[in-house]
Amino acid sequence: MSEGKLKIDMIDYIDKMGREFPEELDGDTKYPWTEKLFAVDKNSAVLSTESANTFHTHTMKIMYLAKRTRPDVLPAVIFLSSRVKTSTLQDWKKLTKMMSFISRTKDEVMSLKYSNSGIITWCVDAAFAVHEDMKSHTGAVMTLGMGSMCSYSLKQKVNSRSSTEAELIGVDDVVSKMIWTQKFMKSQGLEIRHNIVFRNNTSAMKLEENGRVSAGKRTRHWRKELEIKYCPTNLMWADYMTKPLVDRKNVMNVN
Repeated sequence: MSEGKLKIDMIDYIDKMGREFPEELDGDTKYPWTEKLFAVDKNSAVLSTESANTFHTHTMKIMYLAKRTRPDVLPAVIFLSSRVKTSTLQDWKKLTKMMSFISRTKDEVMSLKYSNSGIITWCVDAAFAVHEDMKSHTGAVMTLGMGSMCSYSLKQKVNSRSSTEAELIGVDDVVSKMIWTQKFMKSQGLEIRHNIVFRNNTSAMKLEENGRVSAGKRTRHWRKELEIKYCPTNLMWADYMTKPLVDRKNVMNVN
């Protein structure tokens, strides 16, 4: 704890994980992935049973880490967790790259700071049809002042027909969490004046704000619970959680 900031690290956990990994890690790895993170090479060799078990074990260890102190690697570990039943050499290389990145950046610990503004801030975004089966990917980040208190990166369960529809599905993926967070904070005796959701798709925003005025009967209408505001893509934290960006400064861990 320093200067009103809460710093959380799992350095010892990362060191142990690195010692247990059966391959030498690259200390110069700049990113946890490449642009081809979500790509699947069907011709890549299937891992041996031993290597597949190691892949599964370390992927789940990173999942535990990412959910607590390293949300910056969530998109990668979420994808690799979907590969544990059919892991290949291509998946192994992706895991090794992520492990190398985590090891190199182990001292870049999460910093959180609470603001007394009474504002819960969410950024929610979606990347349209970025997976091999043309499903989209949802990303969300929540803060109460500084740093990511909650982060989500998940493949959407249904196919969408446009980026606008993918954005609507993205909000639906996390809207219950947004409303629950507000109610939870209030139950702790805190005054919550605003629960703001930042979006970067104006078409989706119109549907979300106007409900049935702009859409059909199936459109979910929740404008009384949340405030929707526009955020340009280059400032959208959640964009990082939707696809394998390699040229965007990491905003998940703020020191």
